[in-house]
Amino acid sequence: MKKKNNVSRQAALSIGALGVVFGDIGTSPLYALKACFSGHHAIALTSANVLGVLSLIIWSLLVVISLKYVTFVMAADNKGEGGIFALYELVSQNKSGRSVSVMLIATLIGGALLYGDGVITPAISVLSAIEGLDIATTLAHGYITHISCAILLILFTFQSSGTDKIGRLFGPVMFVWFIVIGAFGALSMLNNIVVLEAFSPLHAVRFFAENGIAGTLVLGAVVLCVTGGEALFADMGHFGRRPITLAWYFVALPSLLLNYLGQGALLINNPKLIVNPFFSLFPKTILLPIVGLATLAAIIASQAIISGAFSLTAQAVHLGFIPRIRIFQTSELNPGQVYVGSVNWIMAALSIFLVISFKHSEELAGAYGIAITGTMVITTYLFWFYLRNIRKWNVVPAAILISFFACFDLGFFIVNFTKIDGGGWFPILLASIVAYIMYVWLWGREEVYDHVMERGLHITDLESEIEKYILAKIPGEAVFLAASDYIPHAFLQHLRRNRVVPEKLIFLQVKTLNEPYVDSGQRIFVKRLKNNVSWMTVSYGFMEKPNVPVSVFQAWNQIGIRKEECNYYVGRVFIKYDEERTDHKIKRKLFIFLSSISDNPVDYFKIPEELVVTIGTGVKL
Repeated sequence: MKKKNNVSRQAALSIGALGVVFGDIGTSPLYALKACFSGHHAIALTSANVLGVLSLIIWSLLVVISLKYVTFVMAADNKGEGGIFALYELVSQNKSGRSVSVMLIATLIGGALLYGDGVITPAISVLSAIEGLDIATTLAHGYITHISCAILLILFTFQSSGTDKIGRLFGPVMFVWFIVIGAFGALSMLNNIVVLEAFSPLHAVRFFAENGIAGTLVLGAVVLCVTGGEALFADMGHFGRRPITLAWYFVALPSLLLNYLGQGALLINNPKLIVNPFFSLFPKTILLPIVGLATLAAIIASQAIISGAFSLTAQAVHLGFIPRIRIFQTSELNPGQVYVGSVNWIMAALSIFLVISFKHSEELAGAYGIAITGTMVITTYLFWFYLRNIRKWNVVPAAILISFFACFDLGFFIVNFTKIDGGGWFPILLASIVAYIMYVWLWGREEVYDHVMERGLHITDLESEIEKYILAKIPGEAVFLAASDYIPHAFLQHLRRNRVVPEKLIFLQVKTLNEPYVDSGQRIFVKRLKNNVSWMTVSYGFMEKPNVPVSVFQAWNQIGIRKEECNYYVGRVFIKYDEERTDHKIKRKLFIFLSSISDNPVDYFKIPEELVVTIGTGVKL
């Protein structure tokens, strides 16, 4: 019975993974093959070229997705959690100095590129689905961009309500989608089974030999078939490695292969159908329902990447890569479901801007490739450190495997730079802005921290400092939030100016560890000092939402302090621009602006405002 329940659970998780994990890669047939023959660097639509492109698509799916991500990269989980930030936290634990700095920069760039993916995916997925209306009816001609923008606006508007209810439909809808595209792809393939020869890599080799540079440039469009590869890794914590693997090999991969082969057979028989080979697979009598299904699939693909951007933002906040911003829980049962309003509306505006600017999916495909391939390259780079430092592989086998993956990743990445003028500039610009903001925030925090710590005091010197300034002890209990292992500057200001100390004093330091979740039994550590003074450390994983009062209450039950008599003392650093400094002017101004919009730590730690006393410190930067 237990085994049967486990099988049912694995099946349910696999169906769920189809909706969340494979939404992006599952909608790639809408535009991938079409972009190879009608994009910026299109090639002649001959039978030999169709077989060559099909071979490239087949082997890209098998090597990049099946071998790299499903077999190897998904094994590099951080206690069940995946994604580029989780992988960085895992591999940086045993490194120091320059190696960590390079890894950090690469990770920031990779995270920034994922935001580009999050903006482009909704635009290209929805636009390519709605373009099917042009084949189904002439009435929609001229209104494709309007309809696409309206759908995107509705999609982003409903983000704040969460994905709990609609999320239950994602898996079954995508299961139907994969079955439908696979079935009609197979029917088309039967009309010209010569496309099965594309499984031979010799067609890919012959394609490059016959087309030269033009053939190489087509890789910039071929890469669109592996969009969503990072999603397999990033969403692993939601479903687990096994359900994702089962969904890929038994549903997603066969359906994608059959559909691409079916489109190829169609183009060999009738090259004029390149206008939209995907929708040409279906009889006109059912085309409108297929467009509706494609639109649903595109929305699901968009929803998955938007939710991923919210999760990415939450991780970045917890890791200190960006300022604290307001993050809302949209589900009481699933802590991973969050909503970030500022990120949502920025992405909405940019996605709609892309649809209006590019107007056609094949034009937008040029902007898509760089965001995908850049992240793929960085994941491969970080995976090298995983093999060497975590798995303890020898240099030779690790170098062989990484070099093999890098041939695909770098090939796709380099070729995509030829599309900068065709839209590739957008993800580069967006990623540059986001990565620079992350870098400036890390730099500024270090600058301010060093400034404040110059006046810091170690815990061992606390007793002598109190004796030096104290005039009296007052009744009550106080919690001072500490940002480091030093006595918080807020307490030193309080002591030196007011000359009083509460009867019971707790210094509380909140740490974000380089693991996704912390066991409740290991979350709290309390060190009792002299004279009713305690140092308390509360640890959270980077996927968790800090709730300081709950953790403090649990600790206070152990040491006999009553919750209702507590006051929280929070230090706030007020930064003023130093006119006398001549260095780093732009960075200093940007950091001050970011600090001004940073969310209040009281809200971030869920501390009731009526219990908070704020003590400010002025710093010139």
